[in-house]
Amino acid sequence: MEHTNTFPKKWYAVHTRSRHEFQVLERLKLKGVEAFLPAVERLRKWKDRKKLIAFPLFPGYLFIRIPKDSQSMLNVLKVKSVVRILCTLPGEPAPIPDEQIVCLQKLIENKEALDPYPYLNEGQRVRIIKGPLYGIEGILVEKLDKHLLVLSVDVLRQGVALTINASDVDKI
Repeated sequence: MEHTNTFPKKWYAVHTRSRHEFQVLERLKLKGVEAFLPAVERLRKWKDRKKLIAFPLFPGYLFIRIPKDSQSMLNVLKVKSVVRILCTLPGEPAPIPDEQIVCLQKLIENKEALDPYPYLNEGQRVRIIKGPLYGIEGILVEKLDKHLLVLSVDVLRQGVALTINASDVDKI
């Protein structure tokens, strides 16, 4: 039996060298590693032109989905510009719940106006009940008379916020 079958694939956060997220993503994909880099487009202005540029939503981090065996971990750590796989305890990679990655993927696919948002522990947990983001869960926050849905990525202790209509969400 192959070693990859004994360990189910889980998502992990990978810390990269500063501004190397996209290169690491390509190198991981070339090695056959399932990887996800949440990125948002921002309009950059120069004196002579404007251009939409993709920026990592969590600078310095991307996500991988691999089995938790030493060979798979080593395969990732050997990739140029990978700093480390985030751990809860030394040497104990911290798996990220699938739901958190699925929600992030949905948000990125829908190209909603996302803003990095500080990680929150408290606040009302809600679920979007209508529209293209149906089913996404997060924390409802009020900011300058706008309602924001904050989706937290626990292992990074970071989150993203998007403006929503409060009538589109329901308490969990």
